[in-house]
Amino acid sequence: MGSVLPRTTVPIFGREDIVVDYDLWGSYIVDDLLTNVPSATYILITDTNLYQSYVPSFEQSFRKLVGERNADSRLLTYQIPPGETSKSRATKDSIEDWLLSDERDPPCDTKSVVIALGGGVIGDMIGFVAATFKRGIKFVQVPTSLLAMVDSSIGGKTAIDTPAGKNLIGAFWQPAKIYIDLNFLNTLPTREFINGMAEVIKTAAIWNEAEFERLEENASRVMAAIRTSPENGDQRLSSIRSILKNLVLGSVRVKAHVVSADEREGGLRNLLNFGHSIGHAFEGILTPQILHGECVSIGMVLEAALARHLGVLDGGAVARLAKCLVSYGLPTTSKDATVRRRSAGKPCTVDQLLSVMGVDKKNVGRKKRIVLLAGIGRTYEKQASVVSDRDIRVILSSGVLVQPSMSKSLKVSCTPPGSKSISNRALVLAALAEGECRVKNLLHSDDTEVMLNALAKMKGASFSWEESGQVLVVRGNGGRLQAHGEELYLGNAGTASRFVTSVATLATSATHDSSVLTGNERMKKRPIGPLVETLQANGAGVEYLESKGSLPLRIKAGQGMKGGDISLAATISSQYVSSLLMCAPYAEKDVTLRLIGGKPISQLYIDMTTTMMASFGIHVRKSTTEEHTYHIPRGRYMNPKEYVIESDASSATYPLAIAAITGTTCTVPNIGSASLQGDARFAVDVLRPMGCKVEQTESSTTVTGPAKGSLKPIEDVDMEPMTDAFLTASVLAAVAQSGQSRSTTRIVGIANQRVKECNRIKAMYDELAKFGVTCRELPDGIEIDGKPYTDLDRPRGGVHCYDDHRVAMSFSVLGTIAPHGTLIQEKECVGKTWPGWWDTLRQPFEVQLEGVDLEGQHQASSPGEQVSDRSIFIIGMRGVGKTTTGRLAADTLGWQFIDLDTQLEESSGQTIPEIIKESGWDAFRDRELAMLKDAQQEKPTKHVFACGGGIVELQAARQLLASYHQAGGLVILVQRDIEDVMAFLQMDKTRPAYVDDMRGVWDRRRPWYLECSNYRFYSQKKGTTATNQPLHGLDHFLRTVTGQRRSLESIESKERSFFVSLTVPDVATAAPILEEVAVGSDALELRVDLLQDPHRRKGELPSIDFVAKQVALLRSSLSLPIIFTIRTQSQGGRAPDGVHADIKSLLQLALHMGLEFLDLEIQLPEDILHSISQSKGNTKIIASHHDPENSLSWTNGSWVPHYNKALLYGDIVKLVGIAKSQDDNASLAQFRSWALAAHPAVPVIAINMGIEGQLSRIQNSFLTPVSHPSLPFKAAPGQLSAKEIRMALSLHGVIQPKNFNLFGKPIAKSKSPDMHNHLFRTMGLPHEYQRCETDDALALEEEIRKEGFEGGSVTIPLKLPVMDLLDEIDPAAKIIGAVNTIVVDSKRSSEYFPEHKGKPYLVGYNTDWTGMQLVLTNAGACTQTSSASTAMPLTNGQKNSRAGLVIGGGGTARAAIYCLKQMGYSPIYLYGRSPEKLKALAGSFPAGYNISLITSPDAASSAQPPAVAIATIPADQPIDENMLGNIHTLLGSSIGIGSGILEQVERVLLEMAYSPPVTPLMRAAREKGWKTVRGLEVLVGQGVGQFELWTGIKPLVRDARDIVFKGEEA
Repeated sequence: MGSVLPRTTVPIFGREDIVVDYDLWGSYIVDDLLTNVPSATYILITDTNLYQSYVPSFEQSFRKLVGERNADSRLLTYQIPPGETSKSRATKDSIEDWLLSDERDPPCDTKSVVIALGGGVIGDMIGFVAATFKRGIKFVQVPTSLLAMVDSSIGGKTAIDTPAGKNLIGAFWQPAKIYIDLNFLNTLPTREFINGMAEVIKTAAIWNEAEFERLEENASRVMAAIRTSPENGDQRLSSIRSILKNLVLGSVRVKAHVVSADEREGGLRNLLNFGHSIGHAFEGILTPQILHGECVSIGMVLEAALARHLGVLDGGAVARLAKCLVSYGLPTTSKDATVRRRSAGKPCTVDQLLSVMGVDKKNVGRKKRIVLLAGIGRTYEKQASVVSDRDIRVILSSGVLVQPSMSKSLKVSCTPPGSKSISNRALVLAALAEGECRVKNLLHSDDTEVMLNALAKMKGASFSWEESGQVLVVRGNGGRLQAHGEELYLGNAGTASRFVTSVATLATSATHDSSVLTGNERMKKRPIGPLVETLQANGAGVEYLESKGSLPLRIKAGQGMKGGDISLAATISSQYVSSLLMCAPYAEKDVTLRLIGGKPISQLYIDMTTTMMASFGIHVRKSTTEEHTYHIPRGRYMNPKEYVIESDASSATYPLAIAAITGTTCTVPNIGSASLQGDARFAVDVLRPMGCKVEQTESSTTVTGPAKGSLKPIEDVDMEPMTDAFLTASVLAAVAQSGQSRSTTRIVGIANQRVKECNRIKAMYDELAKFGVTCRELPDGIEIDGKPYTDLDRPRGGVHCYDDHRVAMSFSVLGTIAPHGTLIQEKECVGKTWPGWWDTLRQPFEVQLEGVDLEGQHQASSPGEQVSDRSIFIIGMRGVGKTTTGRLAADTLGWQFIDLDTQLEESSGQTIPEIIKESGWDAFRDRELAMLKDAQQEKPTKHVFACGGGIVELQAARQLLASYHQAGGLVILVQRDIEDVMAFLQMDKTRPAYVDDMRGVWDRRRPWYLECSNYRFYSQKKGTTATNQPLHGLDHFLRTVTGQRRSLESIESKERSFFVSLTVPDVATAAPILEEVAVGSDALELRVDLLQDPHRRKGELPSIDFVAKQVALLRSSLSLPIIFTIRTQSQGGRAPDGVHADIKSLLQLALHMGLEFLDLEIQLPEDILHSISQSKGNTKIIASHHDPENSLSWTNGSWVPHYNKALLYGDIVKLVGIAKSQDDNASLAQFRSWALAAHPAVPVIAINMGIEGQLSRIQNSFLTPVSHPSLPFKAAPGQLSAKEIRMALSLHGVIQPKNFNLFGKPIAKSKSPDMHNHLFRTMGLPHEYQRCETDDALALEEEIRKEGFEGGSVTIPLKLPVMDLLDEIDPAAKIIGAVNTIVVDSKRSSEYFPEHKGKPYLVGYNTDWTGMQLVLTNAGACTQTSSASTAMPLTNGQKNSRAGLVIGGGGTARAAIYCLKQMGYSPIYLYGRSPEKLKALAGSFPAGYNISLITSPDAASSAQPPAVAIATIPADQPIDENMLGNIHTLLGSSIGIGSGILEQVERVLLEMAYSPPVTPLMRAAREKGWKTVRGLEVLVGQGVGQFELWTGIKPLVRDARDIVFKGEEA
């Protein structure tokens, strides 16, 4: 058509077949196809996402032009599901079947043309269809994503994915035309756009530095445009139309050129795979959550680092590449926070990565080939280079093993990177100055990177690179900065954080009124208080956002420094001084800066700053009359044309130290005596006295070490002028020898090193100790006793670097001589000052390095959360039970309890009312605050503190508590119903009465309590639960919040698990059925949206207090983990959809109450999802999405985005659809299999609702939601009970019948078979339990080793002999000395018996003691942590001590003793007929059991009254009078308050004899007021224990008891 404007084309294979321009879709493409690719049949194939947006308009254009031309052509269209899952054999088959269908009349033939409209998936897939359909037909690429435009659409590579890997089946099939319409990018999502930019950057990096420079220059403009909402249509890209077209054309031309020269990837085309060898490995593990371009971006940085490691690429090019990628929003490491969030933290072990790299098509056999850069815009070879696995492993690993392997005659010249101190100062000064400055030898590091980013974001300057990244051009804005809306993240860069704090005060409010500075967790602990306070005093608006004295900070715009006289404490950090000095010229008037508090730390760094300021035009005058005083005139910096940065003198100490410690020679050519840096004196002041030959000129330093092992200690060295270098000196001192008994080096003047990236003095103390080196910390230094280097120990676990570059590099020096090699953890931390340090060790120093994958080792050896042992602080109103809760918490955790009020009274010698009466409330509060400070500082671990109710009245105390929990500590708010509290306070006279109304005090303090705490425990009023129930709630709460209870790991270990969905309106009214409905489930779901708060209207969510009580009731009633769920109406529940604030508050309550699981609907607003997932603590998130409208399909990929989003926020993914047919269940099963294969570490709950979906519930194996007949209704349509699911699985053969046996003699009357078979049927299991009567151990061995043996019970006389027949004995059974239960471990095979090798692994347990414990607990006997309701306050440090009694000395007595020990009873009295037998029995237990023998009436009368007794003597034999008298004495003693014992407890006697129903001992005990329990109850208890060991299911005790006691007397 003559009216069509000419378009830009790119040649490929000598033809202008690629068109790149705007406005191609529609008329242009139709016209060009009809003209240049004529056909009777065109087939347009796209995905369902694109179809409606683009196909109808194309059809209209097609019809119009065909009609105008009177052409005999037709257009067929077909759509497939979107996403990577469609790139499969199944989809290819469906397309081909459609093409071959009789419905295509006339049929598609070899002249047909296929048009692929879409991204890379469509292009690859449809290209492969075209390549194979009728042996090949023409096809046309119309890419719609940037990635496809610049990469996959060009070159003819077509393929599909298989389970074995990506793109493994395909063909080279060149498209007839490629139409790249840039208008498609207007609607491309931002992340997809950024994804494509990785390939654009890759192409420029390997081919054209000029294109790379354009990418650097245009990054901010391109990113601003693409981050505009896609809904803005054409307006989105209008500002970058020409830029974008040139960027795309640049990449297209390179790829077209390379493909034309090397179509089949013989060599040159390999170059296009830069970043792909490693990137594809990450993609193979992290897809689809992490996109192709994101993985390639990570791969490019790692492959560039590999080139640097091999010595073919300069370090500056690596930094430049990484900076460019970051400027386009791309990740540069797999540890990137966004990558980890999107991939749900999925691990990528080095072995996994190397395995995936092993199938790369570029490889030659087993040799891996990787594209290596030689510089920006050029590669090392014109093809991929062979690289060893050893070198790749070093780059990929987080740890590195340094081997002692250096040559003795080595002479090295080593130039360290630019000085960090000078680099950061130069960046600030050049940005604040007017004009342009070319900065040379700038340090490329994490620190300078964050400084550059912060200055650029505040528009302090613009930056560009020249000479392959060797020169940074800074165009300063003369101090005219603007506040930045987003947080300025400064990582762990202490220098940057302090400098930027002052710089940010100069910013004005062009678009934002403040800037926020933040950093990583370590940075948030490093001090900045003196600088902030000085700025505040001088008029700057700076405020703390979290902890006082540290980042993050909010700095108000337009409130810069006033100037005049300024005083600053400079004894902690010289960086405070330098920060103020550099910004002082922009104050409102001249500044006089006085440094107070004594001699400033690191004076040489202050001198460095003033010297550099002079280079930029501002001359600071040091006062000649006042010590430590500086006069800074107002003015404006002017940039010099060029500024050359010295190498870093601190870093230079490491290569020089290597020479010193190994007896070799090293020259640092650009640091000498004229250096600005104090650390330049290290060689002269430290190495020379240690025996090294040192030659230093003004500009160079050469060190030759003495013979290996001959370094001398330095008696005393003041390193205040070079504090950072003390770490280097310390590792040298570790092997320095004087020939005397002690070879001690004493280093002083380094107190400031305690507040650097870590406490470096303590770090050296701790890490050198791993080598067997003795150190002593000094107030301002460290002493180190040297030892022969040959005697150094292997550091167990390696050197922990504390994310501190100087720790890592210092110990790598020691590693060059340590005889066993030295593992350095966190090797990446050297990036702060010397990113190429490990490459330096490998290249000039020829040190052998081995990569060590610490993450992979950690994953294999220590899964799960870290258990916290940080001390716990308990707060709350007086009367809520803080002391009781605290004491129980300490008992539960095995920690020490301290009541701070009691401690205050003891230390003062006065009661609190007396203190207040004598000194007043203010003095009391001050003492309370001091006590809190001391507790936090002096007892940081394994203590539980109960604070006074009014501790929150002081702001300073609130800040201490808030800072403590923000830093990871536990502050628990104990709550109780306010009415109960008020009733208690009316009676309590031990504390001063409230001056204000009690409810008013509560209302005032309540927000303070919430501010100061990160967890809440709701204390139940006495009597709200059965007194014979253990305090499940507190125990489970504490073990969850401290990380000791790992419910998810426990549930994952089961083959099948369930949670029961409670559908009750109020837990209190449902209490009678809770135990019943929970049986057979592994967790309990509290459906908050179904609760009915009597104080709320119908349809409203319940209140926080009501829900807190519901949780507390559940916890006190059951021991199961709780799943907290609020199901909204759009997700199939009852909670209103729009009440997001209420939902968020309730979800936060769940976290604060330390619940094990929280269901988080992923359709909630992003701010809620992010907030909850970031503050989850040890709670596990179930990220859920329900589709009650049946709008999604398991077959077309529409569930994938929801799965991916759930991965971002959940530890568990829950997806619930609807089944309309059984095919839907089959499709769901395939989806579940795909998800578990993609992310095996993330459990998936995937089910379909409805009757048709019941099969999916049966097939789901992890945490299937179930109902119970006793509940009011089912939580979802189609829900089954756990019993029904087990029965269905049994019918289908998934749960296969098992046979269990009872062994012993006589057993004919045993009730165990009836009990177990009844329990099996009750649980829906097909198993059988039968008697096998024998007293022959050989016959027993034959039976338990038979094929098909699944487990059994053992009774007399075989409980001891069986122990010799088993592969393993449980520790409890070993101590008791008897086994009554055999469990088959099907995951292991027998190894210890040659005749049984390969047969099932048999483990022996003893459930006699657990049966006793269950019976005693149910009867009301207290465990050590279950007596809160009756415990009296005790003196600090005391425990609730309760005595127990065992009567008898036989085998059952052993189980009884063990039971009482586990329940916390102490002492345990032992009484029986034979003192000698009892003595032997007691002596067989460890001393910690505290067993005392009762051997006389006096011993019986003086014994502590027992609270529980277990009788194990025969009931059918008479008891002699003396023995009966002593028993009467023991049972007759009353338990009083004395010694802090319980005021009143239930005393329980357990009679182990089965008959008669009431024995003489039971009658005697009843007469003394004891409660008695029959031994038959223990049969029930031990049977319940056996059943749980065999099946993993804890049955209802009542069910077992009904069978055992059938026909028995009550």
